[in-house]
Amino acid sequence: MKIKTVTLLHPGNMGATIGASVNGARVLWVSEGRSEGTRQRAGKSGLLEAATLAEAVGDSDAVLSVCPPHAAEDVAQSVAALGFAGLYVDANAVSRATAQRVGEAVQEGGAAFVDGAIIGPPVTKPKRTRLYLSGAGAEVVAGLFSGSMLDARVIEGGLGAASALKMTYAAWTKGSDALILAIRALAAREGVEEALLAEWSKSQPNLPGKSERAASVAAPKGWRYVGEMEEIAASFEAAGLPAGFHQAAADLYSRLAPFKDRGDPGPEVKEVLDALLAL
Repeated sequence: MKIKTVTLLHPGNMGATIGASVNGARVLWVSEGRSEGTRQRAGKSGLLEAATLAEAVGDSDAVLSVCPPHAAEDVAQSVAALGFAGLYVDANAVSRATAQRVGEAVQEGGAAFVDGAIIGPPVTKPKRTRLYLSGAGAEVVAGLFSGSMLDARVIEGGLGAASALKMTYAAWTKGSDALILAIRALAAREGVEEALLAEWSKSQPNLPGKSERAASVAAPKGWRYVGEMEEIAASFEAAGLPAGFHQAAADLYSRLAPFKDRGDPGPEVKEVLDALLAL
């Protein structure tokens, strides 16, 4: 299958760099209802404007969905409703069950489905960001990024395998950031934060720095992690494992909404702890 045109939904901080990494095909973005910030990212990444979703989908051989987890199913259904019969790639941080529902929706509309998962930061350096792909058609999608800075990898396990990998990976990386911030908030409330930091410095020397990084780096992105934590919790529950920790992490991240997109430098630890303890 030769892919000549791809529609990217949507060029956020991550999505724009994924679109810019496509080789050998033109990449469209949909301007209808999008912000000026999105327009600027799309232009910087060399993406071509389509006025409406119908226009973009009608001109495309493949659709690549990179959006917040809570929107993944709605985006898929909107594409399916247009009768898209090409290749649909969902690269969102969703559970296997959600990925399978997305696949069912687009397949009912006539499209082929590839499950994807992004691990790493926006694509600015070679091979630092990976796009895992699973299911029939995964090799075709991987070929779109051949020679680019994005490391596209096909894994076994069928539809949902890539999403399951993302869930297990982020369960630790983003989940542990939520946990360490919650622990420092508890220590601050109990009046033992300095004693805890002193003990960590002796017995767990990596933890003070991890908590500082979680405050400055994860807190400004926490609003985006809420849906991801909920998807991870659903993954644990589906496997017969306790889901409570990541449901709590979703609650913690929702309390960090005031720091949304806080630029460099990020918030101080005390600001973040105060926000967690405010409710």
